[in-house]
Amino acid sequence: MVDRLAVLLDRFPISAEVFHAGALCGINTLEGAGTGQFHLIQRGPLEVFHGRGALRIERPSLLLYPRPLTHRFVSDPERGADMACANLQFHGGTQNPLCAALPDVVCLPLDEVQGAAPVLALLFDEAFEQRCGRGALVNRLFEVVMIQVLRQLMEGGQVRAGMLAGLGHPRLRHPLVAMHEAPASDWSLESLAQVAGMSRTVFATTFRQVLGLTPGQYLQAWRVGLAQQALRQGRPLKLIASDVGYGSEAALSRAFKAQSGLSPGAWRRTAVPDVAG
Repeated sequence: MVDRLAVLLDRFPISAEVFHAGALCGINTLEGAGTGQFHLIQRGPLEVFHGRGALRIERPSLLLYPRPLTHRFVSDPERGADMACANLQFHGGTQNPLCAALPDVVCLPLDEVQGAAPVLALLFDEAFEQRCGRGALVNRLFEVVMIQVLRQLMEGGQVRAGMLAGLGHPRLRHPLVAMHEAPASDWSLESLAQVAGMSRTVFATTFRQVLGLTPGQYLQAWRVGLAQQALRQGRPLKLIASDVGYGSEAALSRAFKAQSGLSPGAWRRTAVPDVAG
């Protein structure tokens, strides 16, 4: 089976930075200030309020906010809830396709994330102690758990629309990975349908039903997302155009403006440089 996440994580990494480990007591409000947040609740109970939504967490669970969203925790004022919390940086910001594909809030019991038990045991052990290298190790473990969560959402069918749903589909996953791995190829509806092992009509209909876009719209969005990432890294537009499947700067500029509403030059002036490269 093709690795559906590898090329996404390679091109659009996710990094974590732990900011709390231990008991969280009483009422605590966390502002959505520029990053996503990932909370691992080892012991509750814990009430969570975000916008008009609310959750009550009784068993060990994870709580993922891929995009900034102010949320409030309410726990016992004396015993609190034992938690490890990290800020999440999706490289590429809101243009990161994994960030865009996730729902506003993900809440899963920890024992439902397949294969995560030993990673979580080590993460909590390290997070709640003061050992040499603790921060770096816990950050990496958060990133491992994040990959396991993405796999769980994709393979478990828990995201019903969008890119993750497409990557979880037994037929659509193949043309999606093909576009991700070879964006510069001359993909047509017929060639993508062949990769999927479907007729053109069934492929086009199924793709739109699951992803909410036509294959051509998806391919353009993927190519422009790669171009935006390359612009952040300071690469010249002429080289970017051929790398992402456009025969000229003018062709890329037209697609770029249609997708983002800005020319590449105007977009670059507003973008935050990608220090991760």
